[in-house]
Amino acid sequence: MFFDPLYLVFAAPALILGMIAQFKVKAAFDRYSQVNTYSGLTGARAARAILDAYGLYDVAVERVDGFLSDHYDPINRVLRLSSAVYDQPSLAAVGVAAHEAGHALQHKTDYAPLQFRSAIVPAVSIGSNLGPLMFMFGLFINPTIAWVGVILYALVAVFTLVTLPVEFDASNRAKQLLVAEGIVSPSEVQGASAVLDAAALTYVAAAIQAISTLLYYVFILTNRRD
Repeated sequence: MFFDPLYLVFAAPALILGMIAQFKVKAAFDRYSQVNTYSGLTGARAARAILDAYGLYDVAVERVDGFLSDHYDPINRVLRLSSAVYDQPSLAAVGVAAHEAGHALQHKTDYAPLQFRSAIVPAVSIGSNLGPLMFMFGLFINPTIAWVGVILYALVAVFTLVTLPVEFDASNRAKQLLVAEGIVSPSEVQGASAVLDAAALTYVAAAIQAISTLLYYVFILTNRRD
């Protein structure tokens, strides 16, 4: 294995954006974790209120370890919230909780991008692990193998792209649900929105990084000299 400085030309913009996004997420979450909601609802109670309002009584809400490890598990129908979200009555906590509840609502309504993303997860797992290995191996042995690796990795880029509407839609639902269910007042929703908007930037960075890597692979193969 070797490091190609040319890769930085393709990857640098995404890496910089990713670092900016992570900084903004932490800054926004830290800031609005200090601002409690007028309703006094914790993230767990806010998520439960939204789920119950839409008849999702069978979706459990559980606490998990980790910082911002929050996610919705569509297979087991469980909404898992980190301690900083589950236990806290802050604008940051209810914003994240409502976002994850938004995914549960997407699941209930068969939201097409979410269905497509879930369907390609097994293939993406193979592509993310095997694609780069086949590219590197084929680069020195057989260009055909390298192109197969590129095609496999392209699934990763597709996954990151389809993730964008899934995450943006969940955040938009969250902002509306927080006010509609009386969890935050219209004047408070700005704080929750700041956290969600910062988190959305991380998905944009991930998509740009995957596309940049794919373009790098294609550039190397199309400009290869035997």
